[in-house]
Amino acid sequence: MKHSLSPTFSAQKAYPFLSAETKMAPRGRPIRPRGASFWTSGTCALAAFILAGCASTPTPPPPTTVVSDLVAPANPPQLDPALLQLPPDPFTLGPGDKMEIEFMGDLTSRTSVEVGPDGKIYFYLLPGIDVWGLTLPEAKDLIAEKSEMFMRKKPAVAITLREVGSKRIWILGRLNNPGVFQMSGPTTLLDAVAEAGGPTPAIETNGPGSPTAATVDLQRSFVLRHGQLLPVDFQRLILEGDLSQNIYLQPGDFVYLSSALAQTVHVLGAVSVPGAVTSGKDLTLIQTIASAGGTIKDAYLSHVAIVRGSLTQPTISIVDYQAIVKGTASDVFLEPHDIVYVPYTPYRTLTRYMDLILLTFVQTVGVNEGAHIINRNSVPIGASVQVNPIIQ
Repeated sequence: MKHSLSPTFSAQKAYPFLSAETKMAPRGRPIRPRGASFWTSGTCALAAFILAGCASTPTPPPPTTVVSDLVAPANPPQLDPALLQLPPDPFTLGPGDKMEIEFMGDLTSRTSVEVGPDGKIYFYLLPGIDVWGLTLPEAKDLIAEKSEMFMRKKPAVAITLREVGSKRIWILGRLNNPGVFQMSGPTTLLDAVAEAGGPTPAIETNGPGSPTAATVDLQRSFVLRHGQLLPVDFQRLILEGDLSQNIYLQPGDFVYLSSALAQTVHVLGAVSVPGAVTSGKDLTLIQTIASAGGTIKDAYLSHVAIVRGSLTQPTISIVDYQAIVKGTASDVFLEPHDIVYVPYTPYRTLTRYMDLILLTFVQTVGVNEGAHIINRNSVPIGASVQVNPIIQ
């Protein structure tokens, strides 16, 4: 459920230290305050020391502030028009597919067969015939050719596909009937969502007659293919009926409709326990990272990222977490659904940094949701991915 189309963002110049043209400054060492030695010589000496210390202590910054310097990519990724076209490859057989085979004119030969785990089928007097990867016409010709050894002339063979068991797609999240579904033919994204029962309806927040709240967060819903995020805008597709977002799915695709009810912040990267943190009122960056077990030894604290907004049009802010911990910069408030990423190394290109964060996020969600549908008792995992500095 993944593919090789990796959406990229254009370079941003709002942060010169992350532009492609500017080399990162080396990681600075923490500044340690010098120790103060003194001796006690009566009350006056002690008072003088205390007053001197107060006079030299800088005014601390406000305890918290809001994230106000969020930057959006200049050119958000666009869907490849090829994703909206019918898949060019014809249907091919694989393990789990069920067929009905017969020799034309001989009803007694009609047999139901299933492609085995080894890709073989067993029909008539024939030994196992490997049909894995063959189209239906190719499989029919192969069966006729093999059967000629036991008959006076080459027979006419009829094959009918009864059930597809080899082509699966994952449709999970806030749907009425989520699960793993078989693809019996060309399937669009809307087809798949409908097959999974459609998005769950809005709920009344305080009982009958009260205002309703959406249960699906379309801004953070996504499609994964071959490990890559496809830039599908679910809000445009489902709310606005924009069919330019209605891509054709491929076997192995992972579709996820995010929950609007989950009040969480995801913490990823160089922290002890990456994953989701419940976001209460006035949740700050320090509290969030502490809930994730704190940063690890190799974390690069000067370039902690806060990503906010939809997956197709995200915004990002770079925060000096080291300065916040030292008390020389203000802590910041977070919002539900924010993504906090603590890097291992400085980054030269903001576009690649954003791409890495979003991909890490969707892969983490995909792994956890996929494991949960297989085993309800699975333990959620986070993603801690170390990537070398990016050079352009």
